[in-house]
Amino acid sequence: MRQRNRLAIAAVLTCTAALTAGCGGSATNEPSAALEGRGPITFVAGKDEESVNPKIVEAWNKAHPDEQVRFIELSSSADDQRQQMVQNAQTKSDAFTVLDLDNVWTAEFAANRWITELPREQFGIDQFVPTTVETSLYRDRLYGVPATSDGAMLYFRKDLLAKAGAQPPTTWDEMRQVCDKVLALPEAAGMSCFAGQYEKYEGLTVNFAEAVHGAGGVITDPSGKPNVNTPEAKRGLDALIDGFRSGTIPREAITYKETETRRAFMEGKILFSRAWPSQYSHAVKTDGSSGVAGKFDVAPLPGVAGPGVSSLGGHSLAISSFAKNKATAVDFIKFATAPEQQRLRLDQGSLAPTRSALYDDPSMQAKYPYLPLLKRSIEGAEPRPRVVKYGEVTDVIQEHAYAALRGEKSSEQALADLQARLQELTGQQ
Repeated sequence: MRQRNRLAIAAVLTCTAALTAGCGGSATNEPSAALEGRGPITFVAGKDEESVNPKIVEAWNKAHPDEQVRFIELSSSADDQRQQMVQNAQTKSDAFTVLDLDNVWTAEFAANRWITELPREQFGIDQFVPTTVETSLYRDRLYGVPATSDGAMLYFRKDLLAKAGAQPPTTWDEMRQVCDKVLALPEAAGMSCFAGQYEKYEGLTVNFAEAVHGAGGVITDPSGKPNVNTPEAKRGLDALIDGFRSGTIPREAITYKETETRRAFMEGKILFSRAWPSQYSHAVKTDGSSGVAGKFDVAPLPGVAGPGVSSLGGHSLAISSFAKNKATAVDFIKFATAPEQQRLRLDQGSLAPTRSALYDDPSMQAKYPYLPLLKRSIEGAEPRPRVVKYGEVTDVIQEHAYAALRGEKSSEQALADLQARLQELTGQQ
């Protein structure tokens, strides 16, 4: 049912998004006419801590002296990255060629004709995890090639759970019960139970969506209409609010982004953490930077009403409609999304692959035992709202969810206000 809902949402929301933006038929640049020209290009992406993208560019440049790629590194903030890419598109500048797009930006960029439609047959799309491809489509046309994905996992202290005779939880109630047992141990003195990302930024949208979906609710229904003012969504938001009130989630977590969550877990301040696979590469380090190396494991996210549901993260590579040398850009995208480059991203940054075969490779599973779990997380993940005005939509989600977590609004008021604003932004009552 969840897979059918995703496909229904993709089909309806993208058509609705086009109407909201006042867009008509296909993009101005047809692939046969647009993907021409060879020569130097640029590759634009956010800053990554492991500097994987510069290494991919370096490898390409060594093999293509006449078609050099210049890497343009943007901020590490997703919000800042989007703003810079939008500004470049609005001025119709050719400064950006290949764009590393967060998968929730696809509808906005495609509907506004800022990126070029890509020919499916050239990229072997059937070799990718289906959910990652869905987020690269707009009106059932391909506008990006999935380069990385992301599915959240529950990181936990396996040493402390074993000491208490406990198993990883599958629900929030079970997690609280496990914490009561484990935190009573002398070895767990001073620890808190759980943390995710609750600062007022994109991570809050992700965590709010996971709480809502994990309680059986939705932000938008299968027809594309906002439907967040429901008992199920309230139950999800209340779980976060109650977590802060009870101390299950430490008070300081209201300021946590991914880095702060990772540090809290690696420094032994929290028993459980909700995090992307990128946390894994840091937590396993034995150079003294991690206090949990050899002491942790991962499990599926717990949910409020049952097993949890991850938000679908990840990035696709797209081509700016205003760029030159698009034929070179096509070849660079093929290179940058090839199995070898996806292995590099996994090896050096714990960035989830998008190609199915890498998850099923026994040699990869031996090296990364969490891959089967990660694949299930991604296959069962739900996308954030795929709308043309995503920047405004995520801002209002953050605004009202943050107010509720800080106790400035009740969950009822926050969800009612959020529902009203989403209806305004999507044009659907």
